[in-house]
Amino acid sequence: MGEFDLIARYFKRPARRAALGVGDDCALLAPTPGTQLAISSDMLVQGRHFFADVDPRTLGHKALAVNLSDLAACGAKPLAFTLALALPSADEAWLAAFSGGLLALADAHECELIGGDTTGGPLNICITVFGEVPVHHGQSQALLRSGARPGDDLYVSGTVGDARLALDVLLGKYAVPAEVLAAARARLETPTPRVALGLALRGVATSAIDVSDGLLGDLGHILECSGVGATMQADDAIKSIATHAFTTRASGQFDVKFSTEQWRALALAGGDDYELLFTAPTQQRAAVAAAAQASQTPVRRIGQIEPEPGLRLLDAQGRPLPNHYASFDHFA
Repeated sequence: MGEFDLIARYFKRPARRAALGVGDDCALLAPTPGTQLAISSDMLVQGRHFFADVDPRTLGHKALAVNLSDLAACGAKPLAFTLALALPSADEAWLAAFSGGLLALADAHECELIGGDTTGGPLNICITVFGEVPVHHGQSQALLRSGARPGDDLYVSGTVGDARLALDVLLGKYAVPAEVLAAARARLETPTPRVALGLALRGVATSAIDVSDGLLGDLGHILECSGVGATMQADDAIKSIATHAFTTRASGQFDVKFSTEQWRALALAGGDDYELLFTAPTQQRAAVAAAAQASQTPVRRIGQIEPEPGLRLLDAQGRPLPNHYASFDHFA
């Protein structure tokens, strides 16, 4: 099977929203009048971002999900994406599963594949995604990292730490019941991009970022870009993970002994969660609750933005905690 047969069989589809899709030297997009294009790229490399034996269908899902998460953090509506794919071989079963997972998520968000490239080489997936954000009276409605203001509440969606828990179990650092690993592994391999929440937060949130490298590390980007500081109730973030993977099942309570410090490390520095971390004025609490309900996404208020630079962590009793949690950095 040649390169162009591979593209035609697994990735070429009729253009829908694009003016011109897969098949020419360039694709053509016609953004809706009164909008800006939001563009983001992410790369997944075997051995760095995923295990060699990962299910190709879940890999296809995650490859697009991490890009849609960037659009969500910007409050952008998905439009289209390109795929650059390096493959060690043209394995038809692998390609069928990978493209199935990729395009199923694309269809769910009405985000069409419009082009890209394929080549031989070590498995490497690079996606560039395009979205739209409205412009009202010359003002972009995009959510940015730079909009947090003193007095704003700090929120996080969903759960954090589950993906890192799954990774650590798969690396042999912890042993947990099979049901717990399955729940956590689903968060690692098939994250849910919070697109609906991002759209609902336009005009409500003052800043946003998706949690990819770790809650505290990504919060640091908001604080730096906004020129502010924050106080965060660290153990409120821990409750997110504890109530997800370790809740009561029909068979009873799982008895897994983790120290509080282990919980904190997973939740605060784990990464790969692809939840939204965002800020909003206190007077917008009802609007945040409405956005969470409309998008069917749980959110938790975990702190407050302050004028004094830096991040101050508190435990459940309000006592200061040392901040020694290092988020992921490819080159650190």
